Amino acid sequence: MKYKSQKVAYWFFALSMLLLSLQLIYGLIMGFAHAGMDGLHEWIPFNTAKAVHTNLLVVWLLSGFMGAAYYIIPEEAQHELVSVKLAYVQLISLAVVGVLAIIGYHFNIWEGRKFLEIPRGLDYLVVVNVLLFMGLILMTLWKGKRKTTTALVLTMGLLFAALLYLPGMIDFDSQVLDSFFRWWVVHLWVEGVWELIMGGILSFLLIKLTGVDREVIEKWLYVIVGLTFLSGILGTGHHYYYIGVNKIWLIVGGIFSALEPLAFLAMALFAVNMYRKGEKKHPNKTALLWTIGSAIVSFVGAGLLGFAHTLPQTNIYTHGTIVTAMHGHLSFWGAYAMIVFAIISYALPNMTGRKFYDTARGRMAFWISNIGMIGMTVAFGVAGVAQVYMERKMKVDFMSVQKDIEVHFWVLIIMAILFIVGITLYIIEFFKHGQPNDEALIE
Repeated sequence: MKYKSQKVAYWFFALSMLLLSLQLIYGLIMGFAHAGMDGLHEWIPFNTAKAVHTNLLVVWLLSGFMGAAYYIIPEEAQHELVSVKLAYVQLISLAVVGVLAIIGYHFNIWEGRKFLEIPRGLDYLVVVNVLLFMGLILMTLWKGKRKTTTALVLTMGLLFAALLYLPGMIDFDSQVLDSFFRWWVVHLWVEGVWELIMGGILSFLLIKLTGVDREVIEKWLYVIVGLTFLSGILGTGHHYYYIGVNKIWLIVGGIFSALEPLAFLAMALFAVNMYRKGEKKHPNKTALLWTIGSAIVSFVGAGLLGFAHTLPQTNIYTHGTIVTAMHGHLSFWGAYAMIVFAIISYALPNMTGRKFYDTARGRMAFWISNIGMIGMTVAFGVAGVAQVYMERKMKVDFMSVQKDIEVHFWVLIIMAILFIVGITLYIIEFFKHGQPNDEALIE
């Protein structure tokens, strides 16, 4: 039985596709600027493009997570969403925040805190928006016929993500305190509670796509939650090495950062193991590709590449260099973007009634985008290692190093264009399915 209120998820997914498209445009602008072609500097300076690029990433992923919750929670709770109208109000306010923030970045109306550049006035609108979202989800769960581990882990991740936004709204006179609490948002989101959201979505998809018993899959979820809390929370210490806090964070950050890949390894093993155990041959091979791919790529990007440069002995050289961009791009892509694509690929045919499952365009979107992202990661990695060696070891000045590594960004631009081709194919497939159909939602 599907629920008609699930169709609200489509519009959150559509907003995600729109914001993702904008993010890619600003990413290309930054790529050309790095390669020495900064012709748009007077209209879109690099710092503006970076603020828009990174903040659009956060908003389109949040929109995807919200859409996933609006699709998954009614089905898991076996109850219609308590208010579809309020969900649409929440969607509109989220879109308004995104648009106003972009305008603010272009007119230099922001706080200047890295990754949290959103103007303070919009912060309050974000809080109201998220409170409304959480209210709808929690009330639906409360009224539902069942409380599954999958739904509870997903909701717990979303709730903690909402609560951890608040420290980023506190003003501090001390730069050390400001940085200390800023990482409560930035790190504890992406390397903490967002992993719970990923785990919840991954669990739901594996239950649906593999046919493995729910109890078996949800036992794995407990392992993932435990590893995430163990390593993710104290792993925040790898951001504290050089901001003026106590030296104990060198030890805590080093040890628990080394343990962080375990949560992603558990997810990868979890997904592959459930796929092998599965007896159900679900026709939606595209959703299965994105689901298994997400678990594997997130282990490489977030786990291994994160480990490669967060240990204190390495981070003293790589901190604040393009090596961070190498890790950041593949980890966000694997852990969060791909899982959003996976839930969209699964949910869309159910909402529209158009069973475009294993199409050539869908498979091409998966492989081309992943090849493009891996190529970008390699280009970032080579440029980053060159930067670290020349700037941190040979003591060459910053601007000279940037000039010398421009050639690597031409490779990155080529791979970025390939990536954009893959994403474009996915977006075409998204809109080709059409809009939700009430009749299609009832099985």
